[in-house]
Amino acid sequence: MPTLFSPFAIRSVTFKNRIVVSPMCQYSSVDGFANDWHLVHLGSRAVGGAGLVFSEATAVSPEGRISPDDLGIWKDEHIPFLKRITSFLEAHGAVPGIQLAHAGRKASHNRPWDGGKFIAPDAERGWQTVAPSPVPFADVEPKPLELTQEGIEKVIADFGTATRRALEAGFKVIELHAAHGYLIHEFLSPISNRRTDQYGGSFENRIRFLLEILGRVQQVWPPENPIFVRISATDWTEGGWTPDDAVALARILKTKDVDLIDCSSGGNVAGAKIPLSPGYQVPFAEKVRKEAGIPTGAVGLITTPEHANEIVVNGQADLVLLARELLRDPYFPFHAAKKLGEETEWPSQYVRAK
Repeated sequence: MPTLFSPFAIRSVTFKNRIVVSPMCQYSSVDGFANDWHLVHLGSRAVGGAGLVFSEATAVSPEGRISPDDLGIWKDEHIPFLKRITSFLEAHGAVPGIQLAHAGRKASHNRPWDGGKFIAPDAERGWQTVAPSPVPFADVEPKPLELTQEGIEKVIADFGTATRRALEAGFKVIELHAAHGYLIHEFLSPISNRRTDQYGGSFENRIRFLLEILGRVQQVWPPENPIFVRISATDWTEGGWTPDDAVALARILKTKDVDLIDCSSGGNVAGAKIPLSPGYQVPFAEKVRKEAGIPTGAVGLITTPEHANEIVVNGQADLVLLARELLRDPYFPFHAAKKLGEETEWPSQYVRAK
């Protein structure tokens, strides 16, 4: 079986290893613009040896941001600095990826270190949130505005134009964020989707929004470049989205030429009891990979080289996405390679540190 440091090819793109920098919100943008923080944050992980480096959840519209400080790609002016970042990532051996997102009813919040609370639409820096149904994420928050057909079509169009900008900015992988209780996930889950039209009710109707977004993205995105979809494989709540739903969706996405399912979980129910432990989400990636026959990525409290390698060697997932561990150690790939006895090439500037 392949190891953590074996190459992995999808379409025309080859990742030099199986280590991925997971999308991690930095809450450091003004009006959606990337800046030096993003260049250094993402660039240092490329220098550190990761095979694929994802931007944070990047909003396809201003109202799609989680916070006023989120990264965005809703206007052409965002492209030049993003291009600077992707050029740097590629120059240091990493494939640049972007996660396109719309926060839905979980938008318009302060960033975590400012309290993370909901910002009312009439307050400074706040705006009206939207969702498939007028069901708030938390009882203390007001109801979001239910999307009309026109509103749905606008979101789909926003994903399409964001894709065009992502291509111009030099990204080689797109990931659609359909997890963590954000807008696409809100449509998928019966907990947050109470619609009675063609976008609600049955499983086939609830996945329609995602499939229409995917179709619009594929009209723009080159067929030689990969498309990933991040899902929450379970809502961790009775009556919600389930791992079997995740497999059923993955089977359909495979027929629609999606290349990999990035398997996370939760985020759609306030107070859901999630049994946190190292690798607690890896079984979802394994289940989807085996039962849907599609490559997967595993994420969630994976912190050691041995564990990351084991996931790949045992066929539980094809890629391992790291978040907090790569915040603690941007050079985790090099340190992991040394621990696992693998040969890697450090940057010339750092070779004396080997």
